[in-house]
Formats: sequence, structure tokens, C-alpha cells
Amino acid sequence: MEQTNPLLADDTLPPFSQIRPEHVTPAIDALLADYRAGIEALTQPSASHDFASVMLTQERLEQRLARAWAPVGHLHAVADSEALREVYGPAEEKLTDHAIEVGQNRELYQAVQALADAPEFVGLPRAERALVEHALRDFRLSGVALEEPARSRYREIGVELSRLSTEFSNAVLDATDAWHEHITDERDLAGIPESGRAVLRQYAKEQNLDGYLVTLKQPSVQAVLTYADNRGLRERVYWAYQTRASDQGPQAGKYDNSERIDRIMALRHEAARLLGFANAAEESLATKMAGSPAEVMEFLRDLANRAKPVARKELSHLREFATTELKLDNLESWDVGYTSEKLRQREYDLDEEQLKPYFPLPAVIEGLFGLTQRLYGITLSVREGVDVWHPDVRYYDVRDADGRVFAGAYVDLYARTGKRGGAWMDVCRARFRDGEHEQLPVAFLTCNFAPPTEGRPALLTHDDVLTLFHEFGHGLHHLLTEIALPSIGGIDGVEWDAVELPSQFMENFGWNREALDLFARHYETGERLPDELFQRMLAARHFHAGLFLVRQLEFGMFDFLLHLEYDPAKGARTMEVLEEVRHDVAVLHPPAWQRFPHAFSHIFAGGYAAGYYSYLWAELLSADAFGEFEANGVIDRGTGDRFRKEVLSVGASRPAIESFIAFRGRAPEPEALLKSHGLV
Repeated sequence: MEQTNPLLADDTLPPFSQIRPEHVTPAIDALLADYRAGIEALTQPSASHDFASVMLTQERLEQRLARAWAPVGHLHAVADSEALREVYGPAEEKLTDHAIEVGQNRELYQAVQALADAPEFVGLPRAERALVEHALRDFRLSGVALEEPARSRYREIGVELSRLSTEFSNAVLDATDAWHEHITDERDLAGIPESGRAVLRQYAKEQNLDGYLVTLKQPSVQAVLTYADNRGLRERVYWAYQTRASDQGPQAGKYDNSERIDRIMALRHEAARLLGFANAAEESLATKMAGSPAEVMEFLRDLANRAKPVARKELSHLREFATTELKLDNLESWDVGYTSEKLRQREYDLDEEQLKPYFPLPAVIEGLFGLTQRLYGITLSVREGVDVWHPDVRYYDVRDADGRVFAGAYVDLYARTGKRGGAWMDVCRARFRDGEHEQLPVAFLTCNFAPPTEGRPALLTHDDVLTLFHEFGHGLHHLLTEIALPSIGGIDGVEWDAVELPSQFMENFGWNREALDLFARHYETGERLPDELFQRMLAARHFHAGLFLVRQLEFGMFDFLLHLEYDPAKGARTMEVLEEVRHDVAVLHPPAWQRFPHAFSHIFAGGYAAGYYSYLWAELLSADAFGEFEANGVIDRGTGDRFRKEVLSVGASRPAIESFIAFRGRAPEPEALLKSHGLV
């Protein structure tokens, strides 16, 4: 089978062009059978039970499975098809069932516990001890101590949650791809700049249509809601986008995630109770920095108390501007982005369209890599001839200062049909040293920027630049790890409310003059970003910071309270909880038909359940960490080397707070977050 099934080939990189949906099921079945046989051999009484035999054997089995599944999961996200969906969902359920089966294997648990209890355990290297400690925690969180029928029930819940998560994500993608509005009269697009209209022309061309095609892909939504003078068009796009996969909107009921949300919440609560937690929020903190639900809520409410008065003033000013300057007496949700952009242009004489010519994507990539070299001594160079899933994808070798290739990255940056929205970094290969052989880390870096149009390179907004820097920060965390045990290397095993530290940290360089000078040059003239324009960018940096913060707090508090206060007798109460949160923190209330939870994939189809607050928690850490760079001239190799050594390279071999203190020399200070938003 290994000769004919590319998913079973032991290749350094996945052979994407050879992978077909029909390969998935036999490959996963074969690998799971081998995995079970390996665990059975490992747990025999006659088997050796030292670290190499117990822990490295598991890492080896897990990596063989991951090498096959990583490209399948990635293709599901970036090149989806009906044929792939048919095999992806059942395979994911098998993997979930298998993971819980391993997590509930008491013989395996006893073998790992025996390692921890052995006198020589304290003499093991820090990373090896951490791997054992993480494994014991994960056994407990898999229900290893449960008795029947609770053991089987916990396993059933895990499999069903896996299926529901996939269905949720599919529904959002389908709803996004299903809606469009064909426009032939360019006057209907008045206000949208040429760069935005070019994208809409491109979407129409892809469908063999004349004129323009407004879609729910992010570049289209952003262009319309930010710039379209046509208020009716803004309302229709907002209505379609904010009701995706719900019981409301133009596709009401067709892709509805309502029942899935209810079921997901019920199952998460039941699983948490089986493990002895009061609720799913409490369970989630077992793998986070925050010590208790009360600590999380205190953090969020303190931020809300500081941000809400600022947001109120900003909204009052925005409404006044809308009434007096734009003749909008009733500021609606679909007017906010448009009105905000007009106000920003007036107050700061700053228009994103002025900035875009200075951020051509090829130059931004080159500058980002140049910055990385100056901070950490590493270089990235395109390797030709690598098998990829789409012609737009590029593969980069990552070399250390000595010229040695030590990692790699696939970069896929443009929005297209069949590709999940948003931006993310994921693992293709993890660093793993197995005897004489070392598997090098490889990352998937994915964004959804507007593609090049009509002979012009892709031009990014400044927000796009920050998004790219953010995801590349995640990538560096994975690529620069020196921990060769995959379960605790790179981003794996790092507390979820600290995993955003390296990504949000990188965003700070998008505001630094020296960093911008590495790439911010006009795509036609080569002129660097004028200082006068840069100063206006800085002046506008905290424009509507209060409104932004209360929106993030709304997301974080809704997610956490939804899990914290779940009552089986009352059900999920999704929209009721959202309204309660908005009453506490929001200053602008959207229409009653708005259904943003139904497309909130981060918490219902991603890893952020009861953890969306992590973005703000980690932003505190990242802002404080960047303060050390500011104190040393910002782009400073010595500080970069220390950040690499103490934060980026250590994975989960020690708690994140220890890594932060090792770099910063002290515990994080909350004022750093407020300062980063201009609230101090």
C-alpha cells in the first residue's frame, strides 16, 4: 500500500499533487491499526519502560499519523471539494475516537506514571520531564480515571463533537460561497476605490460574468462596508455576511448552525462534568495560564470598565459626524465602517487607499523576511519545484545564520473559492529527533488577501500587513523551536492563552519606521513611505481603540460566559447570553437579526472554545515583551536572540510565564496592554 498511497509515503514533504480523496480512508485505517499495535506492544509486561521506550515510541507513532493527516486537513481548509468532505469527516471522527482511546488506556497511563514516579525522573532534561507531565495531564483530561459507562460516554461525546465541528465549518464555508450579487452598473459601486473594484471585476471574470461580482469573501466585504456610498448595497452585504449559516438572512435556514451550536454546548458541558469540572470553561483552563474563571472574568471586566467610557465618546462623536456630514440620522451597523473611514480621513487626512500603493505584497514579504534576518539571523528563500496544491503557493527554505536549512514554510496568501476565510498558521511537520534522524519543522502560512489584478501586484492595506506579520509570528514560534519532542515543541502544548504572544508581538513591527523602511515603497515609483504619511498613520493608530476593544471584549466574554454559565435545563441560550454581554460591554447594538455566533468558527470549529479571551490576555504579554525591544532600539539582534532563546525556541518545555520572566526579567505588567491601545 505504501507504494501506491501517497499519504503513507515517508516523504520529507507531502506529495500534494498525488493526494486524492480515495487515499484518505485506507491510509488512516492502516496507520491507526499500526498505532494500536504499537501501543499494545509498548504496554506488554515484558516491554521496557524507560523514557525512550514509553515516550519516544508514542511520539514516533503520533508523528507517522500526523504526517498523513496534516496535508489532508490542510487541503480540506484550502482546496475543499465534495469528494474530500465525504472522506474527511469520517476520518476525523476515527482519529478523535482513537485519541480518546489512547488517552483512556490505563496500561499506557501506568507506564507513563511509573516514569514520573521513578527516582531518576528528576534527573531527566527539562523537556523530557515536561513531556511526561503533559502526558499525565492529558490522560486525566481524556477520562482515563472514568469507569463504565462514563468512559464510553466520554468517548462518544468526543467523536460527535468532532463531527459537529466539521459540519459547522462546512456550513460557514458553503454559506460564504453561496451568496453573491452581480452588478453591471459601475455607478452602484460609487465610493469603492479602483483597487476594490478590480477585485470585484476579477470575481466576475472567474464566473464568466461581465461587470462586477460582490461576494462574501473578505476582500469584497471589506471594500463594500468601508467604501461603498450605496447604503442599500452596504446593508445587503452586511445582512448576508452577518447572518451566514443561520436562521436569518437571505439564506435563512439553508446552512443553519443553530442546532449544531446547541448540541456542541450540551456535549461540551456533559464532557466537562464527566471529568469532574463544574463546566466547560473551568475545564478549558486546565491547559491555560489563567488559574480560574474568576481570574478571567476579572481581567475582562477590568478592561471593559476602562474601555467602555472611551468607546461611548467615540461612538457619540461618530454619530454626530454621521448626522452633520453624511446626513445619516440613524447610524446602523452597516454604516459604521463606512462612516468611520470618512471620519478618519477627515481627522487624520488618512485614507487606506493612500497607503496601499506602498504595501505591494512581494515587497512586504521581502521586508518581513529581512526583518526576521535582522532580529534572529535567519533567512528564507524560495525553493522551486516543490509539490503544492495551487499555483499561487510558494515554498520557502528557512536557513540559520550558518546557512543550514533547519525548517520550511508553505505560503498561500490569496482568497479563492473553496478556501476557508481568515488567516492562520498550521503545522505540516514538527521538529522530531528520533535517533540519528531529525524531522525538520514545516509550517502552513495561510491568508486571504485580494489577489493581483490587471497587471498590478496585490496591494495590501496596513491591516493586511499586520495580519501577515501576526501569522508569521505563529510561524516563527513553530519553525524556531529547539525542542525536538513534537508534543511540546513549537506551539504544541503551549498554554492557549499564551500561544498568541509571538504572533501579536510581531504586529508591533508594522508600526515601526525602521521596519517599514524595509518594504514600504511605492510599487510604481519605488518611493519610500513619506514620513508625513507615516506620522498620520501613527496619529490614527488608536483611532476608535475603545470601540475596537469593547468589540473584542464582547467576543471574549460571550464565549467564556456561554461555557461558564451553561445550564442543561435551559440549553445554550446563545443569543440571550450574547445580549446580556452586549448590555454589559457594548456601546453599539446590531440589529436583532444579526447572527455572528453562527459563523464564529474560532469557538465552534476551532481551538478557542472558552478561550477567545486569549487574544487580549496574550496581547498584554506581547505588548510588554515589545517594551524590551523598544528599550534597546527596537530592531536589535541581541534582544532578538534573547527572545528567540527564551520564548520562541522553548515550546512547552516550561510554563509560558517562566519563559516570559526569563526574557523580560519580571512578571508582565497590565498597564502595557492599555498603553498599546492608547488608553493610558
